[in-house]
Amino acid sequence: MKIAIDAGHGYTTPGKRTVDGTREYEFNRAVANEMKTLLAGYENVTVLFTHSDARDVPLQERTDKANKELADVFVSIHANAFGSGTAWNDVKGIETYVHDSRPQQALALANAVQKELIEKSKRTDRGVKAANFHVLRETKMTAILIECGFMTNQEEAQALKSAAYRKLCAEAITEALAAFYKLKKKAPPAPPPAPGKLYKVQVGAFANKANADALANELRSKGYSVIVIAE
Repeated sequence: MKIAIDAGHGYTTPGKRTVDGTREYEFNRAVANEMKTLLAGYENVTVLFTHSDARDVPLQERTDKANKELADVFVSIHANAFGSGTAWNDVKGIETYVHDSRPQQALALANAVQKELIEKSKRTDRGVKAANFHVLRETKMTAILIECGFMTNQEEAQALKSAAYRKLCAEAITEALAAFYKLKKKAPPAPPPAPGKLYKVQVGAFANKANADALANELRSKGYSVIVIAE
């Protein structure tokens, strides 16, 4: 499965920042990066970024990339604002958007993501909404856009700046995606054998005896018991 993650806007996008100056993109990209790390723990999942730290990627380029790469789902990460953006106010909460044609699959996914975000964050539930945003209209796959809090609300702005809240949002979105698409977690790597375990090093399995002796010595240095078998 290919998941397109879109960290909305860019470092240089005018106006997209908290009242005290933190850029929205800083939050968006942090959530996207954390999601990529989390999704690496699932089988057969590829993550596609449509944004760039080097420049503010135009919306058309973002959707063209997701479409060309045949992404299965498009998730756009944002932080909200109310009013002029130059003064604090009391508007707060989380909301998730689908295109105003209200595609059934997108609506179901949006509800799942919104529910998980509210349960984890305990923030105000502003619900699932519909809009004619470019990234929802021009994508050929299931697409949602998430507003994870208000940059114009002083308390939420502080949360948006925190590593803990960024991780929480990434975890909530990833877990909702995993449950919705029935993603399977990768098996954990096998733990290293406990010191004291007996190892048998068979010389015939190596190109020469020196290589077998080298492995035997390395294992002994780590506290393992080793028997070298000549054949």
